[in-house]
Amino acid sequence: MSTRSCPCGLLVAYGDCCGRYHSGAAAAPTAEALMRSRYCAFVRGDTGYLLRTWHPRTRPGTLELDPRMRWTGLEILGTSDGSAFHSLGTVEFRASYRGGSLHERSRFERVDGAWVYVDGEFPP
Repeated sequence: MSTRSCPCGLLVAYGDCCGRYHSGAAAAPTAEALMRSRYCAFVRGDTGYLLRTWHPRTRPGTLELDPRMRWTGLEILGTSDGSAFHSLGTVEFRASYRGGSLHERSRFERVDGAWVYVDGEFPP
């Protein structure tokens, strides 16, 4: 197991952070944790995890990632709800990549007790 920090930006080894969600050993306890684990899945090219954590109502049939994309960092700008006590939550973030960044306000919902990504909007 690597001792390097997780790509999601937390100073925890991947296996103790997002890796446990990716492997199915644990479920993300908050919308923010799911957002971080999804960013990490983009970094690692884990389309299976991305599709599994996408709301059935909005999930695409397939997902192809650009293998040339190099994600370089994640900044959480704000959260609303999304804790163990909520059924809905939002996470606003900026994900940087070589050559630019993506700013999104993502919506999350619990389905059968597990957090899933619903959709997002791009603030001005």
